[in-house]
Amino acid sequence: MSLSPWIEQLKRTRAEHRLSSNKQTDIAIIGGGIAGLSSAYYTLKTTEHHVALIEAGLIAHGATGHNAGQAVSYFERPFASIVAEFGLELAAQAQDGLNNAWIDLEEIIRDANIQTPLSRCTGYVGFSTKEQALKCLEDAYWRKKAGIMIEHSLFLAKAHADWLEDMPADHAELVSLISHHEIQAMLETDDPQYVAAGFSPKGCLNSALFTEELAGYLLATYPHRFAIFERSPVSTLELSRTDTLLHITGHTLRAKKTVLCTNGFEHITILNRDGEDVNTRFHQNVSGTVGYMTAYLDPIDQPPTAISYFPKDTEVSKTGEVYYYLTRRPFEKEKHIRHNLVCVGGPEEALPESKNYQRTSAFPKEHEGEINAFIDKTYEQSPNDGMKADYRWHGLMGYTSNGIRMVGPEPCNPNLLYNLGCNGIGILPSIYGGKRIAKWLSGKKPAPSIFDPRDYRCELPTNDKNT
Repeated sequence: MSLSPWIEQLKRTRAEHRLSSNKQTDIAIIGGGIAGLSSAYYTLKTTEHHVALIEAGLIAHGATGHNAGQAVSYFERPFASIVAEFGLELAAQAQDGLNNAWIDLEEIIRDANIQTPLSRCTGYVGFSTKEQALKCLEDAYWRKKAGIMIEHSLFLAKAHADWLEDMPADHAELVSLISHHEIQAMLETDDPQYVAAGFSPKGCLNSALFTEELAGYLLATYPHRFAIFERSPVSTLELSRTDTLLHITGHTLRAKKTVLCTNGFEHITILNRDGEDVNTRFHQNVSGTVGYMTAYLDPIDQPPTAISYFPKDTEVSKTGEVYYYLTRRPFEKEKHIRHNLVCVGGPEEALPESKNYQRTSAFPKEHEGEINAFIDKTYEQSPNDGMKADYRWHGLMGYTSNGIRMVGPEPCNPNLLYNLGCNGIGILPSIYGGKRIAKWLSGKKPAPSIFDPRDYRCELPTNDKNT
């Protein structure tokens, strides 16, 4: 059985509304997760548009309710590779945007009086090989060169000081030599293979609770301009030169523009009535990956944390080296009874094009065994007789072909916009994307970005200045 602790915490009383007749609006947003609600928040706040949000299931019950709750401001690919592909200026601009998403998230929490706690912490990443450490330092070097915060400077065990001999001087100066014991303490592990550690600002958030609260705030604040339609799956999205038409369970919603913010893209056919085919290209650029996670309840005697581990001899997936991640933060299972919830994930599977993802499907025994073996070997808080998971769940994540989120207009028909492609870490990028989408919808054209959707067959006018 798949049971997410984030979904379990949802105690909503809001009425459910389905699309039951043909309607029209200014902006349609497909997807009721954190990306869709963030896009709605900024659009309603900065424009006078009427917005209808369409969700195939229930708000926050998709990937937003089936993740590990880790908020981070880095990419799921090396920053150095982004510099190589897009240039230092655009790479730095993108990284700065994700860094500022921390401020945007906290602004939303204040503005909407969100009660869902955000646990901020210094997070760590553990490395076991010289090659992993060198990649970390290469990214840190380019961040320093760009003049932005260095998220991945490195602590290295003194016993491995000879690694510095293989590093350029401007990389080696980013290394601090400390004891192996100190590194293990940072990573909360007794596993001797981890001999280096990076660090960065991280956080833990129940994104499902956050999103549901934000939905309630928007409905109360903009009752005449905002509507939510749940259990209203979009089967076909038609694009024309003047507007868009959504086909939804026997009814239609006509909108001037539509923003696609969902990982449920595999069920949607996109028909571009005025230009090059969009559907085929889109489904080639975005694919589904299922991530598997477990969690258990612990005494509330440790502070919140978020740690990633890169062990030796890992396989390489389409997103890079396979790694494990752990988050810990306060969790209220029963009213007024608090625990720490320790979440661990790592195993992933690509979703075949011919297969539909089922959120309620059974949790595979092999992945539960893999995660349990990792916990027992790595996490020093693990009891000697092994962990018993209180929760097991999986979630569908959208992966773009280049590992960069898509945020902006579809080049072959700008009446369709995207804010999707979590690539494994979606909370802060979703919020950043929502803010950028609202700029487009307000009539502004943001400066070119690495997040802009690209299609060699179609080109949108560019604007060299920030607006």
